[in-house]
Amino acid sequence: MGKAAVKLESGEAKDYSLAKIKRMLGENNECYVLITCGSPSHDGKMEVEMSYGGDEVLAAFLVESAQQTFEQNQIKQTKP
Repeated sequence: MGKAAVKLESGEAKDYSLAKIKRMLGENNECYVLITCGSPSHDGKMEVEMSYGGDEVLAAFLVESAQQTFEQNQIKQTKP
């Protein structure tokens, strides 16, 4: 499975719109999931947004697979 990343050049603005990110991904993506968050407020709350394109079941699979990857990486990092 290939990975696509949106890489910023140093000094490049970080305010990408969803439309621009979709254009940067190209047309060879069957599905995408984008999860973003703002900075935490003074009381620790954070606004989180998710958008996806393509098949909803496939998007859910992508999110579940990503979660498993994060969990596996955390286990690897905690092993001595």
